[in-house]
Amino acid sequence: MRGLLVANPAATTTTRKVRDVLVRALSSELKLDVAETQHRGHARDLAAQAAADGVDVVVTLGGDGTVNEAANGLLEQGPGPDVPTLAVVPGGSTNVFSRALGRSRDPVEATGEIMDSLRAGRTRLVSLGTVTARTGEAEDWTAPRWFVFAAGMGFDADVISRVEAQRARGRRSTGALYVRAGVNAFVLGRDRRRPPMTLQLPGEAPVDGLFLALVSNVSPWSYLGDRPIVPSPEASFDTGLDVFAMGRVGVARMVHHVRQTMAARPDARGRGVHRWHDLGELTLTAAHPQGWQVDGDHLGTATALRVRSVPQALRVVV
Repeated sequence: MRGLLVANPAATTTTRKVRDVLVRALSSELKLDVAETQHRGHARDLAAQAAADGVDVVVTLGGDGTVNEAANGLLEQGPGPDVPTLAVVPGGSTNVFSRALGRSRDPVEATGEIMDSLRAGRTRLVSLGTVTARTGEAEDWTAPRWFVFAAGMGFDADVISRVEAQRARGRRSTGALYVRAGVNAFVLGRDRRRPPMTLQLPGEAPVDGLFLALVSNVSPWSYLGDRPIVPSPEASFDTGLDVFAMGRVGVARMVHHVRQTMAARPDARGRGVHRWHDLGELTLTAAHPQGWQVDGDHLGTATALRVRSVPQALRVVV
């Protein structure tokens, strides 16, 4: 089989030595080409070209951002039988999608697992989501963007924006950095006091007064180090999308709900919490521009998001 390894040299846990070991191993099973990403969006371009060239398997070595870009490139023309299969080697700090597929957190061990699966033909189709954003006052919507495990609007995007600003100054992505960013965003942010967002489901009354809306395609939603964060325990690649949303809450109530999502048996409920399971589509609107994120990448601000589930969208190595 023909394969392409898309490696992000800037990923948190990726080194050239590790990459070279993986290349030698994968080359024993694949006629392998290797490409390093050089800028944001490059993995998408590489994966789209691989799909156009009829490559059989695209392997990513990087974090969730690299996986997201590769998935968007592979699905540039939409799902179908000719889309290359995606395999994921963890190389970032969190690696949510890789963990959801059951991969080892060690990139060398994960590569061995992928090789075993390729020999045995172990693949499966997974459902993904798409999101379009209204970025201006008029009906100015972006092109659909695929996400593999999560999208969000409001508080979580604000936290990611703060972390990305720190990383741009040379800070390493760690759990402690996310905790500090989350505390600052909650304490200093204005939107939790006057929540500006409304969630609309087809045929149902709108739910307004929200400052956070997490859309999940899989569970856990993310990790804090080794600790899973599980706002939507039922989220799965085999169902539609799950949503965890919060209205106005104080500091004590927020801490309580965060603890619920990180408990041994997570089940966050109570005042200010809204949850939905197995949704086909939803719309989020905001009274003023809010940050939005896809698979942990901050994508600017928007006044509305349209989110849809796409069943059996992409074949992956498991």
